[in-house]
Amino acid sequence: MPSEVSEREQKVLNIIETARAKRSKFRDAQITMAHGAGGKATQSLIEGLLVPAFSNEALNEMADAGTVSLLGGKIVMTTDSFVVKPIVFPGGSIGDLAVNGTVNDVAMAGARPLALSLSLILEEGLPADTLKREVAAIAKAAQAAGVAIVTGDTKVVERGHADEMYICTTGIGVLDDRCHLSPSSLKPGDKILVSGRIGDHGTAIMLARGEFELDADIKSDTQCLWPMVDKLLDETGASLKCLRDATRGGVASVLNELARASRVAMIISEAAVPVHPAVAGAAEILGIDPMHVANEGKLVAIVAPEAADAALAALRSMPGGEEAAEIGECKTEPEGMVLMATAFGGKRVMDQLVGDPLPRIC
Repeated sequence: MPSEVSEREQKVLNIIETARAKRSKFRDAQITMAHGAGGKATQSLIEGLLVPAFSNEALNEMADAGTVSLLGGKIVMTTDSFVVKPIVFPGGSIGDLAVNGTVNDVAMAGARPLALSLSLILEEGLPADTLKREVAAIAKAAQAAGVAIVTGDTKVVERGHADEMYICTTGIGVLDDRCHLSPSSLKPGDKILVSGRIGDHGTAIMLARGEFELDADIKSDTQCLWPMVDKLLDETGASLKCLRDATRGGVASVLNELARASRVAMIISEAAVPVHPAVAGAAEILGIDPMHVANEGKLVAIVAPEAADAALAALRSMPGGEEAAEIGECKTEPEGMVLMATAFGGKRVMDQLVGDPLPRIC
């Protein structure tokens, strides 16, 4: 840590570092909305209950997709559920969100998405035209992502027991030979990149729900990220260390997960993070950091320092990546923690999201 850190501040950081090194425990008496928000409650549910119950090598990686060996090759598999409200929002709908969210989890493992399953849970009374519109959106997004819908299921629940429709998906892909992505490969000096301005999706959902009196043209960033990953692999190869799409809990949650898993520190420059003014304004009204607001078409990439310029150029050359930026660097201390270097010259701990300040966003 820099010499200007006081003895008291260092003691506080040491306490936080020790606490964060321990695996979360699930002690809650009941499930709350916070358990689905992608922050600390979600972490305690996954690390304290689900992982211990189903523990295996793939699951213990704590990624959004797992890798299994099959016939001499490596298959990546992920599953997801989508319960966004409203089901139509600026820039997208639950249909294309379900496809993009699933293929992106496969892509973040360094795999080319191949196929999806699709399960529809429909509420009694759903207009047929609404269902037809979402089926068309699913088909269009799947075609754009280059994946086939190869199996599925449909269920109907009583009126009032769902918000029009829920979608559950499973995606598979083939691991790309050009990369070996893992948080364990992160080292001090590695650069942290984000593929564009953050928080657009979560803000678009809030605006669609009429949460704020804001006149802003903010649209969801939902899109398939595999073309961006493919370009990164072409330009950086093995220098690409790790990828994550910053969905629930935003960029802050992704960085905290990676810092804890790799035992490196991360220093983020607040001034370098691209944020639309309307997103920053909505976050200020809520009293949260834009780094905690969800995205559905943005990735965080960590690369070796010698490949940072090439990676940034690759991201900026792709649709949706025009505003990509280098936002920080991996350090040695404080181990497993993320610090934000503020515009005022100080530093603050950037933790995971606490509670559930946002509506359902995926």
